[in-house]
Amino acid sequence: MTNRPLSPHLQIYKPQLTSVLSILHRITGVALALGTILLVYWLIAVASGPASFSTAQGLVGAWYGRLLLLGWTFALFFHLVNGIRHLCWDAGYGFELKTVYASGWAAVGAAGALTLLAFVFGYAAMGAFR
Repeated sequence: MTNRPLSPHLQIYKPQLTSVLSILHRITGVALALGTILLVYWLIAVASGPASFSTAQGLVGAWYGRLLLLGWTFALFFHLVNGIRHLCWDAGYGFELKTVYASGWAAVGAAGALTLLAFVFGYAAMGAFR
């Protein structure tokens, strides 16, 4: 066995905001794909009639279904906002370290705010605040 240096691993490597957001961007992409399967199931249930819709609505309308919807909505908005951030990078803007960190935190904040707004408007449209 040779005494070579090891590549950095999780016990040594300190995650940075840029790496965490890169991983989160990939995770949200996978979450969007999986959430789309649930959306397709719900749409098929809507088209299949009242009994199927009632079953699907029972799943989606339960607390765990709404929690999944909250996560999926955050994934949608984060992936969108971070994708726009990457488009700015592709155009050659925002590579200064201070700007990279500011835009990263702005992406997280914007995704959270947009998720909150979507849920407030959604519940308001359902009459939950009357």
